[in-house]
Amino acid sequence: MSPVSIGELYPNLESGADRVWHAARLFNASKAPLVLLTGGSDPSHSAASEAMRQFMRDLRVPGQALVLESRSRNTSQNAEYSAEILTEQGVNRILLVTFAYHMPRAKALFEAQGLEVILVATDHEVLSRPLWRSLLPETSALDGSSRVIKEIVGRLVGH
Repeated sequence: MSPVSIGELYPNLESGADRVWHAARLFNASKAPLVLLTGGSDPSHSAASEAMRQFMRDLRVPGQALVLESRSRNTSQNAEYSAEILTEQGVNRILLVTFAYHMPRAKALFEAQGLEVILVATDHEVLSRPLWRSLLPETSALDGSSRVIKEIVGRLVGH
């Protein structure tokens, strides 16, 4: 028996699990003939495409419907490498499933590759709390701020 890594046993998709789950729902509802699982991570500590593939299989998406893009390290490369794969598959119209806050940048980059993009946003963030609580800082604010800063930097540098 060959050794199994902890990532193979317990894939960690972190907040990305919602995207994978929703993409599986779209596939299972016959909204797309295939699912392109894209990279954008550092393989030295994460295998995002492989983890997504495992989760998709658990969600009853057949292996032959899954296509992996694992070379990209940022959204710009993600769009470029995905477009190459999709062109080979004869696909030019896509359902782009990503976080709501990430959608404007991702949409622009995928459209720049000549793809027709239909938006499927996940992880909408809506805060509803009493006014008095709005005056107090929340621990989640740092996480939210870091994601917004990453999007701003990504837009500025074109990734």
